[in-house]
Amino acid sequence: MLECHKDEMHFMANYTLLYIETVTSSYCDLTQFILVVGLKVSMNFMLSYILMCDRTVCVCASVSSLACSPGIHVGFITHQRTPELQRYFCRMSIINIVAREILDSRGNPTVEVDLQTAKGLFRAAVPSGASTGIYEALELRDGDKTRYKGKGQRLLRRCEDAALCSTSLVVEQEKLDNLMIEMDGTENKSKFGANAILGVSLAICKAGAAEKGVPLYRHIADLAGNTELVLPVPAFNVINGGSHAGNKLAMQEFMVLPVGAESFRDALRVGAELYQTLRGVIKEKYGQDATNVGDEGGFAPNILENSEALELLKTAIEKAGFTDKVVIGMDVAASEFFIEGKYDLDFKSPPNAARHISGQELADIYQGFVNNYPVVSIEDPFDQDDWPAWSQFTASVGIQVVGDDLTVTNPRRIERALEEKACNCLLLKVNQIGSVTESIKACKLAQENGWGVMVSHRSGETEDTFIADLVVGLCTGQIKTGAPCRSERLAKYNQLMRWLLLRT
Repeated sequence: MLECHKDEMHFMANYTLLYIETVTSSYCDLTQFILVVGLKVSMNFMLSYILMCDRTVCVCASVSSLACSPGIHVGFITHQRTPELQRYFCRMSIINIVAREILDSRGNPTVEVDLQTAKGLFRAAVPSGASTGIYEALELRDGDKTRYKGKGQRLLRRCEDAALCSTSLVVEQEKLDNLMIEMDGTENKSKFGANAILGVSLAICKAGAAEKGVPLYRHIADLAGNTELVLPVPAFNVINGGSHAGNKLAMQEFMVLPVGAESFRDALRVGAELYQTLRGVIKEKYGQDATNVGDEGGFAPNILENSEALELLKTAIEKAGFTDKVVIGMDVAASEFFIEGKYDLDFKSPPNAARHISGQELADIYQGFVNNYPVVSIEDPFDQDDWPAWSQFTASVGIQVVGDDLTVTNPRRIERALEEKACNCLLLKVNQIGSVTESIKACKLAQENGWGVMVSHRSGETEDTFIADLVVGLCTGQIKTGAPCRSERLAKYNQLMRWLLLRT
C-alpha cells in the first residue's frame, strides 16, 4: 500500500479504500490513485486539508471525465507537491476575501469586497437605496453614532469567513450563495446583512466568469439558462423628486425611454441629447438654479405639480425632435407618501390631513397622465401593502405597471403579486434580496409568468457596473440606472456600450 504519514492515515480513516493502481493523468504524472466511496466529509474538504501538508498532495478529479458512477469520487495521491497540481486544483478556489468600507454616491458608507483566486482579484461594490421597501432584505449597519452618523459598515468579517470556509468553487454560484444564506439563517439576512452577503456574491460571480474565460454577461446568462443575449432599452431618470431630491415634487422619478431608437448606441445618444435639451427648457422657464441635479442625476426644479414635470418632458421631447422615438415612464414611490391609508402629494410640507386623497383618486390622476402624455410605464403607483389598489389599477390602465417596493425582488412577494394580478413587471434590484442566485430566481419567476423585468440601480450607487452585465445576461430588455449624468450612473451605460463594441 502507498506509504502515508500518520496524520494523513488518520484523515484517510474517514474513507473506504477500494483499490489502488497506477494511472497517468494529462495534467501531470501520478504514481497511484484510490477510488473511494462512503465519504464522511466532502472530497473538496479533503483537498483543502491535505493541500496544507508539505509532503503529500491529494487532489480531486472530475467524476464525469473518468466515466465513474454517480456518487463515486476519485482522488489522486502523489509524494510530490507539483506546480501543475497546485494550479489545476486550486485555480477555482477562493484564496482570500477582503471587505472594506467605501463611500457611495451620496457620501454614505457601503461595502466593497475583493475576492482573490489564482486567476486574479475580483472587486464588487454594493449599492444602497433611499426609498426602501419595508420587505427588503436588511442592509446591516454598525449603528456607531460616532462614525458616519451610525451608518458605518464595519461588521463585514462574517461573510468573508463563510465563503472562505466553503470548499465550493467560484463557478458554483448557487452553492456558495446558499451557504451564506444558510449560515445567516434569518428570513431577511439580518445576521450577516444583505449588503455583506451581496458583496461576496457579486465578487464570486465575477470570479466565476473569469474562471470560465467568458464575459460576465455570458456567465450570468449561463447561470440563468439563457442562450440568447439582449441589449436593453434604457430608462433615463431626467427629473428627480420624492426622496431623491430637495424639491417639493412628491413623485420620485420621471423617465424618458427611447423605445424608437435603432440600437442601444442610438438610444444612448437620444437620451443624452434629450437631457441637454431638457436642461435648456428648465433653465429658460425657472432659471439656472433649477438645473441642479438630484441623487440620480436628473434635474430637480422646485415644482410641486407632477403634471408640470410631465409637461417639461413633453416640451423637451418635441423640441429635440424625438416625438416618434421617446416615451415616458414614472417611478411614483407612493409608499413614501402613504399616510394612514391615504396619499399626500405634498408630503414634504407640514402635515395636513385635509389634502390626503384615496387610492382611487390617485389612480384617476394616473389615468389623466396616461391620457394626456405618452406615459407607458408607472412604477410603485401605490403603497407596498395597498394590494386592492394595485390590482384594480393594473386591470384597468393598459400600460406597464412595475412592482418595486411591492415585490422587492423576493420570490414570495412576486408569487403573491401574481396571484392578485397586482402588477405586470418586476423591478429587479440585487440588493433588495441580497444574492445573485436569488435575483436570478426572481427574474425567472417573473419572466415565466409573462411579466416584464426591468433591472435597476439604487439611488446610492458606486462605480461598479455589475447590473449592466446582469441585464444583458438575464435578457430583460429594460434597465434604469439614472440620467446620462454623474459618473456612477454613466459607468453602467458605458459598460453596455463596451459590450456593444465587442459584439460588432
